[in-house]
Amino acid sequence: MSIAVKIPAMGESINSGVLAKWHVKDGDFVKKDQPLYELETDKITSEGVAEADGRITLKVGADTEVKIGAVVAEIDDSAQAGETKAKPAESAPAQSESKASDQPLSPAVRRIVAETGIDPAGVEGTGKGGRVTKGDLLEAAKAGAPEAKPDAAPSAPAEAPAPAGTSAAPSSPAERQTRKKMSPLRARIAQRLVQAQHEAAMLTTFNEVDMSAVIELRKKYQDDFVKKYGVKLGFMSFFTKAVVHALREVPAINAQLDGDSVVQNHYYDIGVAVSTDKGLMVPVVRDCDHKGMADIEKEIADAAKRAREGKITLDDLSGGVFTITNGGIFGSMLSTPILNPPQSAILGLHAINERPMAVNGQVVIRPMMYLALSYDHRVVDGREAVTFLVKIKQAIEDPARLLIGA
Repeated sequence: MSIAVKIPAMGESINSGVLAKWHVKDGDFVKKDQPLYELETDKITSEGVAEADGRITLKVGADTEVKIGAVVAEIDDSAQAGETKAKPAESAPAQSESKASDQPLSPAVRRIVAETGIDPAGVEGTGKGGRVTKGDLLEAAKAGAPEAKPDAAPSAPAEAPAPAGTSAAPSSPAERQTRKKMSPLRARIAQRLVQAQHEAAMLTTFNEVDMSAVIELRKKYQDDFVKKYGVKLGFMSFFTKAVVHALREVPAINAQLDGDSVVQNHYYDIGVAVSTDKGLMVPVVRDCDHKGMADIEKEIADAAKRAREGKITLDDLSGGVFTITNGGIFGSMLSTPILNPPQSAILGLHAINERPMAVNGQVVIRPMMYLALSYDHRVVDGREAVTFLVKIKQAIEDPARLLIGA
């Protein structure tokens, strides 16, 4: 019996996606719950898995747009592992075709094949592992290789080989650039970023924070923390708790526009931006006001792992009231983060660098970080934004405030 592999429903707002990659080949024997494909939508990237053991037959190719509910493959659950999928005799490739398919062709070789019509399978390769090189095809073209297609365009004049130790300059636009269609997720990210800049009255205010106290706490308690909770004590849990503390002190930041109404939030679901190969995602850590540092660290690590593996869900990305983004992990010194609509503010963290600071009349070296708070001036006034950022600075420089709520 054949079992249809269908694109599952993923939320009311998602009607289609792009089947970006197959993890299996046509005719493979697959196991139940084995990842089959990667689907990109305008919101998330997810994986589809096999519903049963069996031999799979692919119905659509990679990079194909598919609708929700579309059948993209079938699994024959009567097949047994180890069986070979039968192929018609006439479809078996000739020996020269097998040779060609086994040898990847360089862009320059593919261009000459397209221009001359020469079958590279009929050309003896002199490259590494028997690969057909550009020079091999040029020699074949000069010799009038019989493998050339009758209707092929006249071959171009032979190009002189590049001197030893140098590489030939690209001779066509295709060799100088690579064009790839923007993924639905990347297109959606671009749309939301432009929307945020066009619709919000966005401003950014800055401050700097001395990280000495947090660094010392991490050094002092890191080993005990890891032994007890099985996760490292990072900077992000401190900043998440500091954000909750500041939101309580300045509730205007924890509000958002809905039409002509201002909606005041009374919960603390904090989004943490995660960089993935597919683009930036913001999984949300729920009820951070009720969670300890270990729980926050575990949830951030788990969400980041699932985002990078394409296993994040829409529920994981929805409902946040505030976002933290950390460009410091890539070495950023200072930036102006863009709002994550419909939220009214976003906190940008940056690299920690030792700098000379004046402390009690003395110049001392301290590990300093620049903070940036971008906010929607339609909802948040400058006084509130500056006060909020100062509250975060105070909580990080004196973490005891997070315990006593001062």
